[in-house]
Amino acid sequence: MNSKEKEITYHTTNSYSTLNTLSENTKNVWFVCHGMGYLSRYFLKYFADLDPKENYIIAPQAQSKYYTPPKFNHVGASWLTKENTINDTQNVMRYFDAVFEAEDIPEHLNLIVLGYSQGVSVALRYVAKRQLKCSQIVMMSGGIPKELVTRDFEFLNPETKVSLIYGNNDAYLDEDRVLQEKNRAFDLFGNLKLQIIPFEGVHEVKKELINTLI
Repeated sequence: MNSKEKEITYHTTNSYSTLNTLSENTKNVWFVCHGMGYLSRYFLKYFADLDPKENYIIAPQAQSKYYTPPKFNHVGASWLTKENTINDTQNVMRYFDAVFEAEDIPEHLNLIVLGYSQGVSVALRYVAKRQLKCSQIVMMSGGIPKELVTRDFEFLNPETKVSLIYGNNDAYLDEDRVLQEKNRAFDLFGNLKLQIIPFEGVHEVKKELINTLI
């Protein structure tokens, strides 16, 4: 068997979802990356209680879609896997670039980058790789990519707020993993306004906490 794996580059199209309207009354723009098994339009429900006049939410859509168990009649999506991660990350970064270009966000607005679960990894990689100036970074129930180091975030304003949020009964974040993620957060963001926020709950988006971030 003489098989070869080859690569090609091609143009592709993907969607993303928004909530509310970007206007002169907008104060905060949220760039929110969903977790595995979500679609962006459904992920927006967690931000529906934010003041619609002051908050504009952009939810990019992971490109790898699949039918979710157990009945396999609902569709979810995934950002990255351990297979071909470097190239797939580059694809995600270029997709995010296109979303930001399309939205043309005014620089004076507060940009809040939030990742939930698997979305934490792509959100943090984008901030680091593109040196994205943001007023706040929110890591909710997810892991920090191993390759990121302190100097990747040295460009951020010292006033940048960073939140690490997790449920105390999260099946994916046991005590050792939580300690590991806390230490990583302090290593990367210790010079910023870092806050650790545990909550009573499991692996979930804690909607009630979102309103408290602004």
